[in-house]
Amino acid sequence: MLIEIKGIKKTYQMGETMVPALRNINCSIDSGEFVAIMGPSGSGKSTLMHILGLLDTPDSGSYRLAEQEISGLTEDELSRLRGKIIGFVFQQFNLIPRTSALENVALPLLYTQSKDHKTFPKHLLEQVGLEGRINHKPNELSGGQQQRVAIARALVNQPRIIFADEPTGNLDSKSQNEIMHIFKKLNEQGLTIILVTHEEEVAANANRIIKMRDGMILSDEIRSELEKFNTVRTITKPAIKTLEALFPQTKNSPSYSLFEASEHFKQAWRSLSINKVRTGLSMLGILIGVGAVISMLALGQGAKETLEKQLSSLGSNLLVLRPGSMRARGVALQTGEVTKFTIQDAEEIKKNIPMVKDVSPSVTGRGQIVVGNKNWNSQILGASPQYASMRASSPYLGRFFTHDEDRQRARVAVLGQTIVRELFLNSNPIGEMIKINKINFQVIGILPEKGATSWRDQDDIVVIPLNTAMRRVLGKDFVDSIDIEIMDANSMEDSQEQIKNLIIQNHRIPASQQESFEIRNLAEIQAALSETSRTMSLLLGSIALISLIVGGIGIMNIMLVSVTERTREIGLRKAVGAKQFDILSQFLIEAVVVSCLGGLAGIVLGASISFTITQLAGWTTNISLESILIALLFSLGVGIGFGLWPAKKAASLNPIDALRYE
Repeated sequence: MLIEIKGIKKTYQMGETMVPALRNINCSIDSGEFVAIMGPSGSGKSTLMHILGLLDTPDSGSYRLAEQEISGLTEDELSRLRGKIIGFVFQQFNLIPRTSALENVALPLLYTQSKDHKTFPKHLLEQVGLEGRINHKPNELSGGQQQRVAIARALVNQPRIIFADEPTGNLDSKSQNEIMHIFKKLNEQGLTIILVTHEEEVAANANRIIKMRDGMILSDEIRSELEKFNTVRTITKPAIKTLEALFPQTKNSPSYSLFEASEHFKQAWRSLSINKVRTGLSMLGILIGVGAVISMLALGQGAKETLEKQLSSLGSNLLVLRPGSMRARGVALQTGEVTKFTIQDAEEIKKNIPMVKDVSPSVTGRGQIVVGNKNWNSQILGASPQYASMRASSPYLGRFFTHDEDRQRARVAVLGQTIVRELFLNSNPIGEMIKINKINFQVIGILPEKGATSWRDQDDIVVIPLNTAMRRVLGKDFVDSIDIEIMDANSMEDSQEQIKNLIIQNHRIPASQQESFEIRNLAEIQAALSETSRTMSLLLGSIALISLIVGGIGIMNIMLVSVTERTREIGLRKAVGAKQFDILSQFLIEAVVVSCLGGLAGIVLGASISFTITQLAGWTTNISLESILIALLFSLGVGIGFGLWPAKKAASLNPIDALRYE
């Protein structure tokens, strides 16, 4: 026995009313039969067919298919059975409008891992007389032609049972006769046909007629002449007795193939292409979000690099010893309240503090620089030769002065690039003579460019030997500061404390006046500025990510609309064998395609914004590969995250409820 049902009951809830659709149905159908189920509307004939076709489940009762009870099977197991041994022909045809006749016929093969997804569907269309309409879409076919496509689709998996629900209800009499002729030929070839109809002339083609009313079977008649024919046919084509033979287990076969993924991608692309405006609007949020992420991260990275460049000019592991203190600034200081330092203090620090690598005392002042008929007021820095290495100021052209030149108070100078531009018009000044406060100096080097801030131009400077500055130019007996380079960054705090104690001891500073000097840790300043830069970058990136989240919400809304619009398509796919994961992956791929396309467009937008900022505002921006990958990963995550709920909603739809959706 192919099908055997006992005590099948099914009740639907319509609002607060319970409506019994099937009342204790008992029936059996053998392999190779052609059964017509008849009855008026509301008699339960379609409900019975849906249960027999595994589209719906009964509230109670037993259903045995090929001698095996199937009431305990999961939804995915039922889908596999439908895809392997059952074919459906619906009254409304249920063809996917955006695909061709050939693609509609090949649809069930997508879920059975079949490799013959082109030649066999084409052969079936030729068998039903549509060889010239293979590439036509459903709206280009007549009703009879659409039903033939539906029949070919039902046969593409070579099923054992064909279920047809009012297959001629929307057809004219000529098309009706053609369709019924096809069903009769299929039955003669050994297929079991179960047809639901309310027309006597259609039911007359079957060899067995079951009549229903009010959810019960009124009669079950077998036509004698066709019964004789069926007996002969059964002998020539024996019925298969077990479900295992009809549907061999394929647990080791892959559940999701590359072919299926590529087909889902094609269908996703086709679906998105049909609704271009809606797709564009859903992409817009992702596009703006990714563009904002790229441009904000580029701006933050540019600011960070500019800051790092400026910080590098300060040197590394530096302490700066200066007279006075920040808290003492702004008030009048009495004589003796400020500790003054000399070159000897610098030598004592280098001699007595173990972790000190080098020291560089310096003095500063303003001076008038004259070259020919041009002059420029600039900062004058007198420094020791160690200044070049300690402050990352080794000349990129020429050289720095030597210890001998410092001791001899030589009149040599190293210029910053601002002075070179202003007084030499970017020509090579090496070897040229300049006047500093009316004293002749020879230019021996040009400092590397360090950049400018709103309050200071680091390149507007002239560096001369310390002794030359103190004795010939600025007339100072004390140094303004002492740069101290520490060997190890981990020793900065200990060395700072040792230097403080040494100064207090050497200058005999009482406890009440220990604020008469200060030691500034440039490493701490660098760390604070770097942390500030990093925080600003994160803040800018976080603000931009909000746009991505908003875009993700837009994708979710669009996908929910798409699920609602394609509910019947989802039901069809499940009817022909699609499992929950198949539906989930299809809609998830659509969401990911939208988000990734928006992400790629957003990268172009972000790059354009960054370029515009650099050109118009002069700010440094830097688009890194890391920021591009972050933006793409986030856009992909948004597509998966916000597309998952609509996809799960689509996957969880009951096939029969989806097929009935209006």
